[in-house]
This record gives sequence, C-alpha cells and structure tokens, in this order.
Amino acid sequence: MTNNTVNETERMVVTRVFDAPRELVWKAWTDPKYVMQWWGPKGFTAPVCKMDFRVGGKSLFCMRTPDGYEGWNAVEYHEIVLHEKIVSLMYFSDSEGNKIEPEELGVEQAIEGAYDVTLFEDLGNGQTKLTHIGNESMESAKNSGQFEGWNEILEKVAAVVAELARAK
Repeated sequence: MTNNTVNETERMVVTRVFDAPRELVWKAWTDPKYVMQWWGPKGFTAPVCKMDFRVGGKSLFCMRTPDGYEGWNAVEYHEIVLHEKIVSLMYFSDSEGNKIEPEELGVEQAIEGAYDVTLFEDLGNGQTKLTHIGNESMESAKNSGQFEGWNEILEKVAAVVAELARAK
C-alpha cells in the first residue's frame, strides 16, 4: 500500500492506492458486510449498516465510538458507475435515517449542494486508486477531525481489501 495523499482544494479530498484489483476495492466499499468492518475511524465500530445500493437508494450507518456514543449517517445515491464512480449525498441522521442538521451536533455545515464523490481508478498491475471527495471544505474537515478520520477509514478499508485479496 502506498501512503495517502492530500489535494489542498476547497473540498476535502483523500486518496489511497490499494494493491488489489478495482473489483475488490469496489466490493469492500459497497458490500454491507465489509462496510461494517471499516465504517468509522480507528477504534470505532459499525453495529448497523443497511444499504440499498442503487441510484435512488438510501443507506443507513451507525458509527459507535470507543466510549459507546452512537452517531448515525444516511447516504442517498445519485449516480453509480460500476467499478468506477459513486456520487452520493451523505448527512447526519437519527437511527431512522431522518436528517439532522450538522449545527445540532456542533459540526460545521457541509458545502451547500455538494455531493460526495468516490472514484475507483484502475492503475494497472493489480493496483487501484480510490479518491474520496467529501461534501465539506478541507479546512472544516481538518478542524473537525473528519480529514484524519477519513484517512483512518482508508486504513481500515486497506485491511479489508487485503483480506479479500488473500481469500481470492
């Protein structure tokens, strides 16, 4: 695995190169049984992951902190290009998937109208580059710890991908 890189743009961008084919990285990113293994930063668990992974579908995730606090996110899928691209809208929610305004949680508002975009690029030689563009500014993501959290998430994704590659 290579190191994560940073693109200092207005929006938060995290990237990771995986030593695995794009189909395996896609599977780790989109299959609920694998998502539950990586959703949330280091030390966090994901006790709930309900995914309706299709354009127009919605997913619901629970992220549990080491001290037991549960935070919920919902995701609405707007574009899916198999093994290449996912465009979605992720937001804070309650356990039923109802939107919660970030301010209610003491978090800065996401960039208005910005979608999350996740790209999967086949680099050849069995490597895949994943780029995740968040719906918050890089400055906000760094200040809130979300940037660090996403890099920790990609570390956990790398472990899942490595396990999938070994099992293949």
